[in-house]
Amino acid sequence: MAKKKTFPRGVHPEENKEFTSHKPLEVMPSPEKVFIPLLQHFGAPAIPLVKKGDEVLLGQKIGEGKAVFSAHVHSSVSGTVAAVEDIIHPNGYPVLAVVINNDGQDRPSPEIKPCSNPLTLTAEEIRQKVREAGIVGLGGAAFPTAVKLSPPKDKPIDTLIINGCECEPYLTADHRLMLEFPEEIVRGAELARRAVGANRIIFGIEDNKPDAAQSLERHLNGFPAEIVLLKTKYPQGAEKNLIYALLHREVPRGGLPFDVGVLVQNVGTAKAIWEACALGKPLIERAITVTGPMIREPKNLLVRIGTPLANIIAYCGGLVDHARLIILGGPMMGLAQSLLDVPIIKGSSGLVALKEAYLEGEFPCIRCSRCVDHCPMGLVPTQIVKFIQFEKWPEAESWGALDCVECGCCQYICPSKIRLVHWIRLGKNYLIKLKRKKSPS
Repeated sequence: MAKKKTFPRGVHPEENKEFTSHKPLEVMPSPEKVFIPLLQHFGAPAIPLVKKGDEVLLGQKIGEGKAVFSAHVHSSVSGTVAAVEDIIHPNGYPVLAVVINNDGQDRPSPEIKPCSNPLTLTAEEIRQKVREAGIVGLGGAAFPTAVKLSPPKDKPIDTLIINGCECEPYLTADHRLMLEFPEEIVRGAELARRAVGANRIIFGIEDNKPDAAQSLERHLNGFPAEIVLLKTKYPQGAEKNLIYALLHREVPRGGLPFDVGVLVQNVGTAKAIWEACALGKPLIERAITVTGPMIREPKNLLVRIGTPLANIIAYCGGLVDHARLIILGGPMMGLAQSLLDVPIIKGSSGLVALKEAYLEGEFPCIRCSRCVDHCPMGLVPTQIVKFIQFEKWPEAESWGALDCVECGCCQYICPSKIRLVHWIRLGKNYLIKLKRKKSPS
């Protein structure tokens, strides 16, 4: 049997996908009130287009992404604007949001206009429909998809990779999308391929999901696409690792996938591209996994953007007694939440409920090099952390602090329980601030 493709290093955390991998996606009813942040994407926040008291329709644009790196925001219900005010973002800071009282009628916006044959659209028409739909990367990074579909002219794209790895423990929503919406995913991928002029599509799927590979295979329909099974390992789905595993191309330090002729899109993003082009549907809902030993009824759900976590947990039977830790995203890269009125945003891939966090005491580094041996980016995390702790910023940057993808492998494997990711994240934020201060206004 041929050896499965993969990338160097990485870790093998317990998968814990058995809670939900067999459970089909359920459409969760929309809540009585949605809280829709105007910043739920990489880049600048959208500018509000509505005010308190305005009537809004399902799919209506309520925030305009005017900057290059921004994205439009749409109403996920029909109803009345209750407020345009700051709420707490899942990342923990206040952001401006549109709060809407749901009338329960889902009256559609006239902006939603289907297209009878999306495969006849030009590349520019595809990009425009994606831009108007406010689509961002649904794998977690939330980078505006229209920008990714517009690579520099001197950086031609030859390969489109569709990421179906879903390597985070517990999460299975992408798996279910591949089983339940394979045709939409494949056709959305074909539209993305045409938008960037790539020659081929590769669907990369971890080998713990062979049924998903078979599901997609049945819908390739002569498109220039192939399915490749990859070794199940974390973080197989990280862009740079996935590119290396499939193509043995190495994205340069500080570079992006288009520097090596590649574009990567998540399977959920591909589905959203198809729905935007075929149905005129903006990004107003997404698939998430609600799981963990502290959730009474783990589920895979299609949830409206802006739905509070409390509503989602209640729909899944509530929390088991003594649940203390709620993570938005997966346990490796997700963020713990202190409030349950925080809403689901475009980049939310799951909700994991665990027992109370047990923060073990840190011990001094024993120079075992496990963080080095397992870092998928080939960095030296313990040395970068020391530079950050002593505020040696040029050294931290030269050793690759900004290349860290915050996957958590180093912290997961560290026998001294050093909070490596937290320190590196702190250092990265400071380095980015320094660069902004130095850049011309």
